[in-house]
Amino acid sequence: MEPPENCDCSGVAVVFEDAQKIILRWDSTASEEARERMIFEGDRDEVDRYLKAVDELQKTMSSTSIADDQDKVNSSTIQIAMARLEDEFRNILLNHTTPVELDSLAAAADPGTSVHSSIRSEYEEDDQVADDDIQDPIQRADSTASNSSTSYRSTSSIREIDLIPPEAVADLESIAKRMVSACYLRECVQVYGSVRKSAVDANFKKLGIEKLSIGDIQRLEWDALETKIRRWIRAAKVCIRILFASEKRLCEQIFDGIGTSIDDACFMETVKGPAIQLFNFAEAISISRRSPEKMFKILDLHDALMDLMPDIEVVFESKSAETIRVQAAEILSRLAEAARGILSEFENAVLREPSLVPVPGGTIHPLTRYVMNYISLISDYKQTLIELIMSKPSTGSRYSGDATTPDMEFAELEAKTPLALHLIWIIVILQFNLEGKSKHYKDAALAHLFMMNNVHYIVQKVKGSPELREMIGDDYLRKLTGKFRQAATSYQRATWVRVLYCLRDEGLHVSGSFSSGVSKSALRERFKNFNAMFEDVHRTQATWLIPDNQLREELRISISEKLIPAYRSFLGRFRSHIESGKHPENYMKYSVEDLENAVLDFFEGYPVSQHLRRRSQ
Repeated sequence: MEPPENCDCSGVAVVFEDAQKIILRWDSTASEEARERMIFEGDRDEVDRYLKAVDELQKTMSSTSIADDQDKVNSSTIQIAMARLEDEFRNILLNHTTPVELDSLAAAADPGTSVHSSIRSEYEEDDQVADDDIQDPIQRADSTASNSSTSYRSTSSIREIDLIPPEAVADLESIAKRMVSACYLRECVQVYGSVRKSAVDANFKKLGIEKLSIGDIQRLEWDALETKIRRWIRAAKVCIRILFASEKRLCEQIFDGIGTSIDDACFMETVKGPAIQLFNFAEAISISRRSPEKMFKILDLHDALMDLMPDIEVVFESKSAETIRVQAAEILSRLAEAARGILSEFENAVLREPSLVPVPGGTIHPLTRYVMNYISLISDYKQTLIELIMSKPSTGSRYSGDATTPDMEFAELEAKTPLALHLIWIIVILQFNLEGKSKHYKDAALAHLFMMNNVHYIVQKVKGSPELREMIGDDYLRKLTGKFRQAATSYQRATWVRVLYCLRDEGLHVSGSFSSGVSKSALRERFKNFNAMFEDVHRTQATWLIPDNQLREELRISISEKLIPAYRSFLGRFRSHIESGKHPENYMKYSVEDLENAVLDFFEGYPVSQHLRRRSQ
């Protein structure tokens, strides 16, 4: 190419030679001093001279025609300059890449605090021991902080920070412009990505994000996985809203305006691998084997990811980041499907829970405790589950059961949400299962006491949760209350009708007339039968257990209201007939006060003496 007319070629040559001298003076392959010193760590005038020399060299090469041999020299000089700038670029990045104080940023990444964890802790402490008793499949079944080197720029919930000081960013930008202009884009991107990716990896390590494959994650024990899920949720918020967002901002500050999508290329070079590593964990959970105990951690993951999706869309908005956005959306969908599936499987597990050995004393079954605490937690996730559950547990107005499935009337429940219907249905099948378990008690009265205890526990758990009570509704709650009261009545009939039958007048009068006298032998036999029956009931039912203090006291009062007046009356009518005979103490063994005290022993869950405590004579 011919030089332009009127071109002062001698002047251009002088400028060119001066630029070459400056560049070659900083050739680290030819000078020990150049190897030991960095331009951008020294005098700023020297920095300006070097950058100007690079500019002049590039300008001269693009505007003049030079011989081939000179062209080779110039190309070599440009290579030397770019190698030097690459080293300077890397050095600036390394020197200004400092650890991020992640603990102080956690609250900034999480502007909202969930109540789930506190409620769940209460649940776990309440019934930890009971849950361990359940057989398979139920068993299977932070204000914004900153320091002097950190500043924030807020967009929605995104909290960007300065990863590198502004003056260093300006130097990086000046180097990047010259490297890209000289067609050294790939080298610039690679250097940037390698340094910044190492910084991201270091932050990942501090956040507790391990490099685990999906298989590794799925092979972890659930207790260990629960801890990692809690850590992941916290880490994901920090990564998306602070670290990745700040990396994106840094790329924009350095590369934006230099060339098309260069900033995006550098950003993806830095965070694509770490982002995939981050989301692989959630993906592994979303496709892992379903079981009831995983429900609430899966919902925690779902809620956290749903909350992060708008930020993910902003941070990974470019075309080249589409795979990250798609992966996050797919994981969210699979988590939702997993939650729906677990709830359905939980219903079946409740229905089929196979334990057949009766719980001692007719107390609350571990299944009842587990299911009702599980339901209480489900109600805590009401808003999420309402959005996830869109179908009722049956397709018609009534679920028709068979011998192994309960019936459920839906006519009066039509106004209920699908989630409420699911919860009511779980309670229905729980009762159905409990009724089956009650049949394994040989004593019918104990079977009724067992149902009373368990349905009463269900009622109290519903009443104790405002969210659950609102969904279940007072109408159905009244039905449940009626059921445990009916069980209490059935218990009293099964136990006390035969005892009170001993205190009747029939069969005691001679010749069928009251005035004709009383058969002392029949009366003695009647007292003996009453004593034997009451002693047997007392000895047995003192070992039965009603855990709820109020319910226990109410049932004792109800028993006393029937037993004590009847015994007092019987004793009053026939005392004289026994006292006039031999050894009356063998028949009238107990006073009214003795029986009143004996009733206080009932339903405490521990053995009593073979003999009733008798009043001092």
